[in-house]
Amino acid sequence: MPLTADADIKALLEGARTIALVGASDRPGRPSYGVMAFLQRHGYRVIPVNPQITGEHVHGEFVFRDLHQLGDAIDIVDIFRRPEAAGDAVDEAIAIGAKAVWLQLGVVNHEAAARAEAAGLQVVMDRCPAIDIPRLGVAPIG
Repeated sequence: MPLTADADIKALLEGARTIALVGASDRPGRPSYGVMAFLQRHGYRVIPVNPQITGEHVHGEFVFRDLHQLGDAIDIVDIFRRPEAAGDAVDEAIAIGAKAVWLQLGVVNHEAAARAEAAGLQVVMDRCPAIDIPRLGVAPIG
């Protein structure tokens, strides 16, 4: 079951330091652009992932093609993809040994969530960390 208890979600956010943001955008009007900036301001290292803008920079970070290119350990893979496309990102998160996957608001894919949980990853679904961090009183990192 995806995490739904406030205490569990808060613990996940407080234990994380590095977040890979799949579906990152370089367009200021896109939700992923604003969420990435919010997470950075809160102290997280956020690594953008988007094959369409690979090699560019978003909020000062190099954009990677896919999760397999990342050399760093990833605590949370935050997924901004359509529900039917989120499964691929979840499978990559499992393959790279991420600790958790976070499917953004409106992203519900029960099959992918079940695969992640079976592989030992924590799962948050249909939520946004930029909403939950202030709501839960998660202290800034640093």
